Amino acid sequence: MAELTLLQQISIWALPILFAITIHEAAHGWVAFKLGDSTAYRAGRVTLNPIKHIDLIGTVILPLLMVVISGFVFGWAKPVPVNFHQLRQPRRDMALVALAGPGSNLLMAIFWVIVAKLGFFLTGEFEQAIFLVYMGSAGILINLILMVLNLLPILPLDGGRVLHSALPRELAISFGRLEPFGLIILVILLVTGILEKILFPLVIFMYQQFFSLAGL
Repeated sequence: MAELTLLQQISIWALPILFAITIHEAAHGWVAFKLGDSTAYRAGRVTLNPIKHIDLIGTVILPLLMVVISGFVFGWAKPVPVNFHQLRQPRRDMALVALAGPGSNLLMAIFWVIVAKLGFFLTGEFEQAIFLVYMGSAGILINLILMVLNLLPILPLDGGRVLHSALPRELAISFGRLEPFGLIILVILLVTGILEKILFPLVIFMYQQFFSLAGL
């Protein structure tokens, strides 16, 4: 990837990033809808139309800048509105809605493995197919990063939602009071390099396992 031009890097990363964040958010809304809350559905957020989910800064500008500058991806989309009180079993269903996002990233990582493998086979006949290998590799990496990042037990991340639903009610209420500080905590972890040290060993291990299982 180091030999690629800036335009080539952007073209390789743009589609996987867009799909990863869009499908992640749509998955939250779809599972919430299936579990009784139609808030996201009525807001038009249960859709694969990326325009409905894009936050210009968090979805486009920041992730691409970070890929080019550091190779680490950090960003966000417009949060999908969920009214947990409308869910049939709010505490249980809150966890299921939260897990839908990382679950979709896992499935997309598998999809990008197939894309990379297809590009690898086609490269012998079409030199341009190496682009699919690069894009597939980027897709695997971005989805694994988003999956692991969102599973951190920090509100408002998905892992924080799961922990909130699993805690006894009194502890959950106390834990919930930390949510307004969640983004600040993430920024501090990112700036100090702690976030990268937490995420990267696991992400790289999973990345290598995906490639190994795919025979790449």
